[in-house]
Amino acid sequence: MREVVLVYLDRSGGLQKFVHDCKKYNDSKQSYAVYRFIISINPSDIAELDATLGNYILHNPLQAAQIFQSVCFVAIKTLSLIEQLQTEAQISILLKPTHLPPLPSYVLSLSAYPFNYTSQRFYMSEGIVIAMGTVTKYTQGARFLCTEETCPFSEGRFRCIRVHCPGATESATVRTDFVCSLCSSPLQEDMKFRVLGDKQIVEMIDAKILNALKGYSIDKSHFRIQAFTLFLR
Repeated sequence: MREVVLVYLDRSGGLQKFVHDCKKYNDSKQSYAVYRFIISINPSDIAELDATLGNYILHNPLQAAQIFQSVCFVAIKTLSLIEQLQTEAQISILLKPTHLPPLPSYVLSLSAYPFNYTSQRFYMSEGIVIAMGTVTKYTQGARFLCTEETCPFSEGRFRCIRVHCPGATESATVRTDFVCSLCSSPLQEDMKFRVLGDKQIVEMIDAKILNALKGYSIDKSHFRIQAFTLFLR
């Protein structure tokens, strides 16, 4: 599947964009614990190249992103795109599909029952924004060092890093109770390597509320509309 990923990136122009993004990181004077890349993908094109990879991206996007992560790391090291990069774990890949299959199973509808949305895969959702919060910062990645000076993980290498994953809370990335996996000593964050991003909270309601506002009763004496929260990062 790694070979298919490389072929797709080359054919779609994604590899050229990736090289351009790497150049911006390499030319920057700022130090990064995590290098974040957004890769646009067309599920249909990938499925034509390899059906297994296409299905994997649609239904296991977090695991599929790890395949892209491995390919991107090899490309960076082979082409010497980012001199500061040390480990594969420093690369954060966000897969951004251009579209999803026009099938009911890919539509997220909170007005339907039962709510069988336990899998961490892509869904489409359509609604009306009724409230928006202010744009705030969140931690995309951070580096930690062991507080025990004799521990190899106390050195200035990127052996203990935390990367934000979709669906995770802020405390999953930055906390004060992390311990070293080698000696169990407390870990301390190296603040100058913290990577920040923007996030915004949005309140939405299902688009079906429009029918209620138009006065369609459909022989229903009672109905209830509840908003749901989205985190835009």
